[in-house]
Amino acid sequence: MSNIHIQTLSPALGALVSGVDLGQPLHDEDRRTIHDALLKHQLLFFENQALTPRQQRDFAARFGELHVHPVYPNVPEQPEIMVLDTHADNLPDNDNWHTDVTFIEAPPLGAVLSARELPPVGGDTLWSSSTAAYDALSEPIKALLCGLTAEHEFTRSFPEHRSKNTPHYDRWRRARDDHPAVVHPVVRTHPVTGRKGLFVNEGFTSRIRELSQKESDALLTFLFAHAARPEFTLRWRWKPHDLAFWDNRVTQHYAVADYLPARRIMHRATILGDRPF
Repeated sequence: MSNIHIQTLSPALGALVSGVDLGQPLHDEDRRTIHDALLKHQLLFFENQALTPRQQRDFAARFGELHVHPVYPNVPEQPEIMVLDTHADNLPDNDNWHTDVTFIEAPPLGAVLSARELPPVGGDTLWSSSTAAYDALSEPIKALLCGLTAEHEFTRSFPEHRSKNTPHYDRWRRARDDHPAVVHPVVRTHPVTGRKGLFVNEGFTSRIRELSQKESDALLTFLFAHAARPEFTLRWRWKPHDLAFWDNRVTQHYAVADYLPARRIMHRATILGDRPF
């Protein structure tokens, strides 16, 4: 029998999971319990999980194939573990609400984020439920959105000026060339639960294709602000060795950059998903 306990944290999303050591091989029953909890709560937290990069990779890999980011640095011996090391000389490049890696045809199913080094204060992360945000819209707006598609662009969050004249410029140019703009529906259907959720984000969504630029800008501005309403969100104050696991298909998140010039280091494993519909 599984010893896992799940405590709901907010009405919109989020749960605290205890009774499992993620540093050990994950039994099938525990994997099913965690997977079902992820579908229900969209965002899970595990405390006191001092995982090595390999252990983090192995845990994430139990839920799907892992992605290697085209730009961010990674742990050399575990390239699936991305290193997010932000400080005064390496400012955050996603200081906004975003859904990870929507600039590819099949964006990630989810991500596993581990707190490695934290500032004395600050550095919280907020998540928003895209399904809660969609459910709160009026029926006429839902009807409009369900017929629309949007472009998602790599360069919106990774502009050239951040990499130019740096040792990483060639890597950035290859990533840009390998990732032309892709098109996703504005409203996505979750492939398992069937729930509908908004699938546009300030980090990567550049325009709605069926509208004029002015109409697109106005509608996206409304949707970005709507998704960030407090009743759809949860804020997590990190502690050393906390680990978060979220469903990237139906959430957005925002890493608050209020701790600079202090340093914050996080390790992320990203689980590949399927093409949105």
